[in-house]
Amino acid sequence: MDFSVVDSPAIWITLKLALFTTAILLLLATPLAWWLATTHSRAKTAVSALVAMPLVLPPSVLGFYLLVMMGPAGLVGQLTQTLGLGLLPFTFSGLVVASVIYSLPFSVQPIQAAFEQLGNRPLEVAATLRASPLDRFFTIALPMARPGLLTAMVLTFAHTVGEFGVVLMLGGNIEGETRVLSVAIYDHVEALEYDKAHLLSAGLIVFSFTTLLLLQQLNKKRKWQPV
Repeated sequence: MDFSVVDSPAIWITLKLALFTTAILLLLATPLAWWLATTHSRAKTAVSALVAMPLVLPPSVLGFYLLVMMGPAGLVGQLTQTLGLGLLPFTFSGLVVASVIYSLPFSVQPIQAAFEQLGNRPLEVAATLRASPLDRFFTIALPMARPGLLTAMVLTFAHTVGEFGVVLMLGGNIEGETRVLSVAIYDHVEALEYDKAHLLSAGLIVFSFTTLLLLQQLNKKRKWQPV
């Protein structure tokens, strides 16, 4: 049986989704994590809870409300239609938006922890040398927080590869467009095609184990605890 012909589109879409999600979250989560690590605002607690919400919220609930918001009657859906972008549900772009929201804590938390472990002294020393806040962020904070950034990238990529509920709710199961690996495995099990399900599932087990080994190596350099 030629598994590559059957499931190669799902594999490609999954990898592409994970890469897009990781890249977008690296750009969005880094400044957010910096703000959470350094702010004294009263809003910090509420923002932290909002960021961590996907960790405890059932994926189907998150997917349902994203589907409503991005649908033709939703606020986001009306906006995208007004801008000529069409509707996001059941498209790859919709999958990316859902994955970014669902994987947000896996990016923000390790980066925030890395920033918090820096302490104030390195930044204060740089300030005495007349380094601007922007210079201190890019030349001191980011390089010293690199283990946290790498951890965030690995966790986000791995978490996106394993997503099921959110992507199924928002993307459906469109072959070649929104059908990812987790949905492909579900389809094979429903069709009693256990040989195909075994092959894909075993591949994800190897991937997950390799990811955990990589995280163990990263955590030797820096410890962090999720919320």
